[in-house]
Amino acid sequence: MTGSYLIDPAVFLIQTLFGLYTAVVVIRFLLQWARADFYNPISQFVVKVTSPVLRPLRKLIPGYGGMDLAALVLAWLLTTVELATLVLLLGLDRSLFGAFGWAVPSLVELVINIFLFAVLIRVILSWVNPDPYNPAVSLLGRLTDPLMLPAQRLLRPISGIDLSPMLVVIGLVLLNMLLIPPLKWLVSSPF
Repeated sequence: MTGSYLIDPAVFLIQTLFGLYTAVVVIRFLLQWARADFYNPISQFVVKVTSPVLRPLRKLIPGYGGMDLAALVLAWLLTTVELATLVLLLGLDRSLFGAFGWAVPSLVELVINIFLFAVLIRVILSWVNPDPYNPAVSLLGRLTDPLMLPAQRLLRPISGIDLSPMLVVIGLVLLNMLLIPPLKWLVSSPF
Protein backbone atom coordinates (compact mmCIF):
# COMPACT_ATOMS: atom_id res chain seq x y z
CA MET A 1 0.00 0.00 0.00
CA THR A 2 2.75 2.47 0.95
CA GLY A 3 4.66 1.85 -2.29
CA SER A 4 1.66 2.39 -4.53
CA TYR A 5 0.55 5.34 -2.39
CA LEU A 6 3.82 7.16 -3.09
CA ILE A 7 4.06 6.36 -6.80
CA ASP A 8 1.66 9.06 -8.02
CA PRO A 9 3.39 11.87 -6.10
CA ALA A 10 6.79 10.61 -7.27
CA VAL A 11 5.61 10.52 -10.90
CA PHE A 12 4.21 14.04 -10.49
CA LEU A 13 7.52 15.34 -9.09
CA ILE A 14 9.61 13.68 -11.78
CA GLN A 15 7.40 14.94 -14.60
CA THR A 16 7.23 18.44 -13.13
CA LEU A 17 10.94 18.89 -12.42
CA PHE A 18 12.20 17.33 -15.64
CA GLY A 19 9.39 18.94 -17.64
CA LEU A 20 10.06 22.46 -16.39
CA TYR A 21 13.80 22.31 -16.98
CA THR A 22 13.39 20.66 -20.38
CA ALA A 23 10.88 23.36 -21.35
CA VAL A 24 13.37 26.09 -20.39
CA VAL A 25 16.08 24.40 -22.49
CA VAL A 26 13.72 24.11 -25.47
CA ILE A 27 12.65 27.74 -25.00
CA ARG A 28 16.31 28.74 -25.11
CA PHE A 29 16.70 26.93 -28.43
CA LEU A 30 13.49 28.47 -29.82
CA LEU A 31 14.51 31.98 -28.73
CA GLN A 32 17.79 31.53 -30.55
CA TRP A 33 15.92 30.20 -33.60
CA ALA A 34 13.60 33.24 -33.53
CA ARG A 35 16.61 35.57 -33.14
CA ALA A 36 15.24 36.96 -29.88
CA ASP A 37 17.02 39.70 -27.97
CA PHE A 38 19.28 37.89 -25.51
CA TYR A 39 19.72 41.09 -23.51
CA ASN A 40 16.05 40.87 -22.57
CA PRO A 41 15.75 40.09 -18.82
CA ILE A 42 13.66 36.99 -19.49
CA SER A 43 16.20 35.74 -22.03
CA GLN A 44 18.94 36.39 -19.50
CA PHE A 45 17.07 34.25 -16.95
CA VAL A 46 16.77 31.41 -19.48
CA VAL A 47 20.47 31.68 -20.34
CA LYS A 48 21.59 31.73 -16.70
CA VAL A 49 19.46 28.72 -15.78
CA THR A 50 20.61 26.60 -18.72
CA SER A 51 24.26 27.66 -19.18
CA PRO A 52 25.79 25.57 -16.37
CA VAL A 53 24.60 22.38 -18.05
CA LEU A 54 25.01 23.52 -21.66
CA ARG A 55 28.54 24.92 -21.35
CA PRO A 56 30.27 21.51 -20.94
CA LEU A 57 27.96 19.90 -23.50
CA ARG A 58 28.92 22.51 -26.11
CA LYS A 59 32.50 21.25 -25.98
CA LEU A 60 31.24 17.93 -27.34
CA ILE A 61 28.42 19.19 -29.58
CA PRO A 62 29.20 22.30 -31.60
CA GLY A 63 26.52 24.56 -33.02
CA TYR A 64 25.51 24.45 -36.66
CA GLY A 65 24.30 27.38 -38.73
CA GLY A 66 24.07 29.61 -35.67
CA MET A 67 21.83 27.10 -33.87
CA ASP A 68 22.71 25.64 -30.48
CA LEU A 69 22.53 21.91 -31.16
CA ALA A 70 23.74 21.21 -27.63
CA ALA A 71 20.44 22.60 -26.31
CA LEU A 72 18.49 20.15 -28.49
CA VAL A 73 20.64 17.24 -27.38
CA LEU A 74 20.28 18.29 -23.73
CA ALA A 75 16.48 18.47 -24.06
CA TRP A 76 16.48 15.03 -25.71
CA LEU A 77 18.70 13.55 -22.96
CA LEU A 78 16.60 15.09 -20.19
CA THR A 79 13.41 13.69 -21.71
CA THR A 80 15.09 10.30 -22.15
CA VAL A 81 16.14 10.20 -18.49
CA GLU A 82 12.66 11.32 -17.39
CA LEU A 83 10.93 8.59 -19.41
CA ALA A 84 13.40 5.89 -18.35
CA THR A 85 12.91 6.88 -14.70
CA LEU A 86 9.14 6.67 -15.12
CA VAL A 87 9.45 3.19 -16.67
CA LEU A 88 11.48 2.03 -13.67
CA LEU A 89 9.18 3.70 -11.16
CA LEU A 90 5.98 2.37 -12.73
CA GLY A 91 7.47 -1.10 -13.19
CA LEU A 92 6.67 -1.22 -16.90
CA ASP A 93 8.05 -4.17 -18.82
CA ARG A 94 9.99 -2.10 -21.34
CA SER A 95 13.62 -1.79 -22.33
CA LEU A 96 15.17 1.38 -20.99
CA PHE A 97 16.93 1.92 -24.32
CA GLY A 98 13.52 2.59 -25.83
CA ALA A 99 13.44 5.86 -23.90
CA PHE A 100 15.87 7.33 -26.45
CA GLY A 101 13.19 6.94 -29.12
CA TRP A 102 10.22 7.79 -26.87
CA ALA A 103 11.82 11.17 -26.17
CA VAL A 104 11.41 12.29 -29.79
CA PRO A 105 7.59 12.53 -29.88
CA SER A 106 7.63 14.02 -26.38
CA LEU A 107 9.96 16.80 -27.51
CA VAL A 108 7.99 17.48 -30.68
CA GLU A 109 4.83 17.72 -28.58
CA LEU A 110 6.60 20.07 -26.15
CA VAL A 111 7.64 22.40 -28.99
CA ILE A 112 4.08 22.45 -30.36
CA ASN A 113 2.69 23.17 -26.88
CA ILE A 114 5.18 25.98 -26.26
CA PHE A 115 4.10 27.68 -29.48
CA LEU A 116 0.43 27.03 -28.69
CA PHE A 117 0.63 28.62 -25.25
CA ALA A 118 2.79 31.48 -26.53
CA VAL A 119 0.17 32.35 -29.16
CA LEU A 120 -2.65 32.11 -26.61
CA ILE A 121 -0.78 34.34 -24.16
CA ARG A 122 -0.09 36.81 -26.98
CA VAL A 123 -3.81 36.92 -27.78
CA ILE A 124 -4.78 37.49 -24.14
CA LEU A 125 -2.16 40.23 -23.80
CA SER A 126 -3.52 41.95 -26.91
CA TRP A 127 -6.85 42.40 -25.11
CA VAL A 128 -5.27 44.42 -22.31
CA ASN A 129 -3.00 46.48 -24.59
CA PRO A 130 0.27 46.03 -22.66
CA ASP A 131 3.33 48.23 -22.96
CA PRO A 132 5.05 47.15 -26.22
CA TYR A 133 8.44 47.70 -24.56
CA ASN A 134 7.66 45.22 -21.80
CA PRO A 135 10.34 42.48 -21.96
CA ALA A 136 7.76 39.66 -21.89
CA VAL A 137 5.65 41.21 -24.65
CA SER A 138 8.58 41.81 -26.99
CA LEU A 139 9.98 38.32 -26.37
CA LEU A 140 6.57 36.72 -26.93
CA GLY A 141 6.19 38.65 -30.17
CA ARG A 142 9.62 37.61 -31.37
CA LEU A 143 8.93 33.96 -30.55
CA THR A 144 5.51 33.81 -32.21
CA ASP A 145 6.16 36.06 -35.22
CA PRO A 146 7.50 33.20 -37.41
CA LEU A 147 4.05 31.58 -37.10
CA MET A 148 1.87 34.67 -36.85
CA LEU A 149 3.23 36.71 -39.78
CA PRO A 150 2.47 34.10 -42.48
CA ALA A 151 -0.99 33.56 -40.93
CA GLN A 152 -1.61 37.33 -40.96
CA ARG A 153 -0.70 37.46 -44.65
CA LEU A 154 -3.14 34.60 -45.35
CA LEU A 155 -5.99 35.91 -43.23
CA ARG A 156 -6.27 39.68 -43.20
CA PRO A 157 -8.12 41.41 -40.34
CA ILE A 158 -11.89 41.48 -40.79
CA SER A 159 -13.51 44.72 -39.56
CA GLY A 160 -10.40 45.39 -37.46
CA ILE A 161 -10.42 41.94 -35.83
CA ASP A 162 -7.31 39.82 -36.34
CA LEU A 163 -8.34 36.17 -36.70
CA SER A 164 -4.86 34.93 -37.62
CA PRO A 165 -4.13 33.64 -34.09
CA MET A 166 -7.13 31.34 -34.45
CA LEU A 167 -5.66 30.02 -37.70
CA VAL A 168 -2.29 29.40 -35.99
CA VAL A 169 -3.92 27.68 -32.99
CA ILE A 170 -6.01 25.44 -35.26
CA GLY A 171 -2.88 24.60 -37.26
CA LEU A 172 -0.87 23.75 -34.13
CA VAL A 173 -3.64 21.57 -32.66
CA LEU A 174 -4.04 19.75 -35.99
CA LEU A 175 -0.28 19.27 -36.22
CA ASN A 176 -0.30 17.81 -32.72
CA MET A 177 -3.20 15.48 -33.55
CA LEU A 178 -1.75 14.30 -36.87
CA LEU A 179 1.95 14.10 -36.01
CA ILE A 180 2.29 12.88 -32.42
CA PRO A 181 0.23 9.62 -32.54
CA PRO A 182 2.14 8.20 -35.55
CA LEU A 183 5.46 9.21 -33.96
CA LYS A 184 4.50 7.49 -30.70
CA TRP A 185 3.41 4.41 -32.62
CA LEU A 186 6.65 4.42 -34.61
CA VAL A 187 8.80 4.36 -31.46
CA SER A 188 6.37 2.16 -29.47
CA SER A 189 6.02 4.76 -26.73
CA PRO A 190 4.20 3.60 -23.59
CA PHE A 191 3.37 7.21 -22.67
